[in-house]
Amino acid sequence: MRVLVVGGTGFVGTALCRELNERGHDVTAMSRSPDDDDIPDGVESVMGNVEAYDSIEGAFEDQDVVVNLVALSPLFRPSGGYDRHFEVHLGGTENVVKAAQEHDVPKLVQQSALGADPDGDTAYIASKGQAERVVRESGLEYVITRPSVIFGDGGEFVPFTKKLAPRPAAPLPGGGDTRFQPIWLGDFVPMLADCVEDDDHVGNVYEVGGPQVLTLAEVAEMAHRADGHSFRAIPIPMALADVGLGMLGAVGGPMGRDQARSLRIDNTVDDNDVAAFGYAEDDLTTLGEYLGLTDEATAEP
Repeated sequence: MRVLVVGGTGFVGTALCRELNERGHDVTAMSRSPDDDDIPDGVESVMGNVEAYDSIEGAFEDQDVVVNLVALSPLFRPSGGYDRHFEVHLGGTENVVKAAQEHDVPKLVQQSALGADPDGDTAYIASKGQAERVVRESGLEYVITRPSVIFGDGGEFVPFTKKLAPRPAAPLPGGGDTRFQPIWLGDFVPMLADCVEDDDHVGNVYEVGGPQVLTLAEVAEMAHRADGHSFRAIPIPMALADVGLGMLGAVGGPMGRDQARSLRIDNTVDDNDVAAFGYAEDDLTTLGEYLGLTDEATAEP
């Protein structure tokens, strides 16, 4: 099978390209500036920017499946403002769909996000929801995945949490009670590869998370403890965080109003769809296991 992975040199993309190549597929990784050092052995690379249709269109010729992984981080205010989410997630998906239609690519696997909603409270969530609508209405066979936060080597979740909540103590909105269900890259990527290979997944939207629900404060405590340090969260009111982050974003800071809003929304699944890929939650790697902790934070299943 010939597979084009758009965003194929990113955190998830590199691991997916490697997995698909090991499964015997002909894989091409698309990126704005591919570096051969970042491309797994046996994987081809091609330059392309989803915001510029002419730069990506030719790579879709003779592909059997396209995977669209291109995304901006929800953890930071994008350079250029929050409209960048719509330009990249929505506009980029429109270009990917158009190129797939033009070259008769039958199947698209779209990585979205938990909570994706065309009318969502943040630009990230709204743009992801509007991009999903484009995929659903495309006439292509599609699979949409909505993972919770993904952790692993090269990921930003754990390093970001340590910066947001530096040791030995740091103020966290609402005491750091926002809940996440982090899933390990090594567990998620095989599921994504199954979406590429198995047509039984076509037409489905999968919400997947890891084996534990952890609060932001618990994640910070575990991340610092893995480094041999202690951490304590100092609660601050959500309303104060709204004002502070809003002011920070207004002057071009790395975080802003959308990050404040996102801290009001749990990033967890109601029904974990990992079973669709033959997993039980107990089969999955916990954050504590990944960090090498023997005494993990108390967490809900």
